[in-house]
Amino acid sequence: MGIRRTIYGIIEPQNKKTLSGVYDMMMLLAIIIGIFPLMFRTHIKLFWYFDLISGICFIVDYVLRWITADFTSKRSKGVAFLLYPFTPMAIIDLLSILPFFNLIAPSFKIVRVSRFLKVLRVIKFIRYFEPLGIILAVIRKQGKILCTVLSLAIFYIFITALIMFNAEEDINPETGEYLFSNFFDAFYWAACTLTTVGYGDLYPISNIGRVISIISSMVGIAIIALPSGIVTAGYMDELKSRKEQRDKDSETE
Repeated sequence: MGIRRTIYGIIEPQNKKTLSGVYDMMMLLAIIIGIFPLMFRTHIKLFWYFDLISGICFIVDYVLRWITADFTSKRSKGVAFLLYPFTPMAIIDLLSILPFFNLIAPSFKIVRVSRFLKVLRVIKFIRYFEPLGIILAVIRKQGKILCTVLSLAIFYIFITALIMFNAEEDINPETGEYLFSNFFDAFYWAACTLTTVGYGDLYPISNIGRVISIISSMVGIAIIALPSGIVTAGYMDELKSRKEQRDKDSETE
C-alpha cells in the first residue's frame, strides 16, 4: 500500500512536488518526441529512437496508473482495477501505445493507422499540462450551458442556411449554376458566416442574399461571444479555486 501510494503521489498531476514535477516534465518530453516525427514525411533513424523512447514511457505510465486506479476512483479496489482500461483517458493512452508494438513487430499490420494513433498522443497533454487541464475542468463544469449555446448555434445555422438556400436563386455567372447546388453548401456557408471565418469560396451574389449574409454575420458575432465569456469566467474561477486548494494543502503540511 505504501509503495502504491508513493507512486500515486508522483504520477498525480495535481501534486506539484519535486518528484511529481519531474515526472510531468518527463512525460511531456515523451509526448513531444512522440509526435515530432509526425511533422515530417521522411523517416530517419532518429525518429525510430524517438518512437521507442516515447513508447516505453507511455507503457510505464499506463501500468503505473492502472495499479493505482483505486486512488482516483470512488469504487472498490477490484472494480476500479477492472474498469480503468475502459475510462476515456485510459483508452486514449492504450491507442497511443499501439504504434509502439508496430515499431518492434511490424507483423501487427497497423502501419496505415499508425500515424493517426500517434496524433492521439497530443490529447495526453491535457493530463500533464495544467492550463489544458483547467480548460477541460471548465468545460465539464459549464457543460450544460455550453451545450445550450452549441444547440443555439446549430439551430441558427440551420435556419440561416434554409433561408439562404431558398432566397439565393440567381445563377452564378462564373459557373453557370446555382450558387448553392444543394442544402449542404448552404449549411457550410452559414457555418462559415456564423463563425465569421468567411473563406470566400461561397458567397451570395443577389441583393437579398447579401442582406441575409449581413444579418447572419452580425448575429454570429453575438453567438460566438457567448461561449468565450463563459469559458473565460469559468477559467478564472477554476484558477482561484485551485490556488485556494494549494494554499490549504501548504498550510496542512
